[in-house]
Amino acid sequence: MEAVIHAIAGGALIGIAAAGLLLINGRVAGISGIFAGALRPAATPWNLAFIGGLVAAGILARLAGFAAIPDTHLEPPLILAAAGLLVGIGTRIGNGCTSGHGVCGLSNLSPRSLVATLVFMAVAGLTVFIARHVV
Repeated sequence: MEAVIHAIAGGALIGIAAAGLLLINGRVAGISGIFAGALRPAATPWNLAFIGGLVAAGILARLAGFAAIPDTHLEPPLILAAAGLLVGIGTRIGNGCTSGHGVCGLSNLSPRSLVATLVFMAVAGLTVFIARHVV
């Protein structure tokens, strides 16, 4: 039951943050686009503040006693780096990430975001199946 409460609270916070960024700054909370903007030489302060807030939230949650990755094991660092690189490439190819398409795009009734989210979820399911039952 505790996991359900954490999931609901996390989802609500993501929704509030996405709505707040759209209302206050007129920007969609697509993390890959925000992160790419923060890496540019002419990064705007809000890009850096948003990424800093993501990092700070994780640190504060850990200090409050929440496990970053509960009841799981970590893969070797090289595998994690390769996975992160592939996710980054995928977000550039798909012109957005799960937060941009799945949270913000779907709430704006974007057909493109619906297709992108369906593809994300299908590939994720297939990946888990292959990793757990085939490999």
